[in-house]
Amino acid sequence: MTAINKALQAVTLGEVQSFENLQITPLLAPAPGTADYLTLAEAQEQGLAVVTEVSESGSVPTLLLENNADQALFLLDGEELVGAKQNRILNLTLLVPAKTKLEIPVSCVEQGRWSHRTEAFESSERAFFSKGRARKAQRVSASLRDSGTRHSDQGEVWDDIGNMMFRMEVDSDTDAIADAFEQFAGSVDQYVAAFSTTETQVGACFVINGKICGLELFDVSDTCSKLMPKLIRSYALDAIEEKQVAAPTASPGINEFIRQVAAAPADSFDALGEGEDLRIHAAAIAGGALAARERVVHLCAFSQEAEAGTIDSGGRMRRASARQRSRARPARGRRFYGDIDDADSA
Repeated sequence: MTAINKALQAVTLGEVQSFENLQITPLLAPAPGTADYLTLAEAQEQGLAVVTEVSESGSVPTLLLENNADQALFLLDGEELVGAKQNRILNLTLLVPAKTKLEIPVSCVEQGRWSHRTEAFESSERAFFSKGRARKAQRVSASLRDSGTRHSDQGEVWDDIGNMMFRMEVDSDTDAIADAFEQFAGSVDQYVAAFSTTETQVGACFVINGKICGLELFDVSDTCSKLMPKLIRSYALDAIEEKQVAAPTASPGINEFIRQVAAAPADSFDALGEGEDLRIHAAAIAGGALAARERVVHLCAFSQEAEAGTIDSGGRMRRASARQRSRARPARGRRFYGDIDDADSA
């Protein structure tokens, strides 16, 4: 039995919660649990963790984390870090040992800025929108298999942001996904307020417009309760964008989706920090898990779908072209995007 399979077999389904077009089905453990690590936000609030550019010149796909705590730090896949030269998201979940400096793999989510806003990054209250996380997860898995690195396809991440902002009619001086969350903050907050976690909840399945989008599972209820609002914001942005989308084709039931995730083959790689990265290798599912301390600390699995794009009159997906996006926003001057290195190759 694989670690992912074992973790999923240990949970049961809770009562479905719904708001607008988003449904969340809790995943429940037999008993509540307390984390033996700190989240990044907790450590930063206590002055125990610092995230900066790797150098004065910086490098788009890599940041430097200094953990000064006596405990390991948990960093969530897709968690957005804001500040420094440009906002980034975590490429995958990490558990960084106590008293450790570590270079961490990230993707840029603010294409039009490359200048210091602050010296250090702060953990934000959100994660990248779920469709973007799904595509990023697929590329990170391919990067690990092909080269042993944890790179996304940076150009694809920027395209996903551009298409999302085009569809939602968001203008941003720096093409920052943060501006989409800000523009729809009131609606996003309504989604967050509509859902609650139970004492033994360790995860959830997310369904938008009747279609299963993804699954998130943590090792203990303590972590789930702290990080679920970030994840709800992630899925809420997709839900808001998809309110006018025609009804999708039928999805498998949640139990069937969980069985598919549990049965999916997964490649194993030594993790950065503690544990091992388990990357799902299946046509219909993208994602991965961090296994450490004899358990799955976090699992994210996404239902694969057509490329992100606009909806045509027949309900089919089509990508917004760069020319279309440029017509939707004011023209701007030349930009400098920093040292991308080889981040845009999967």
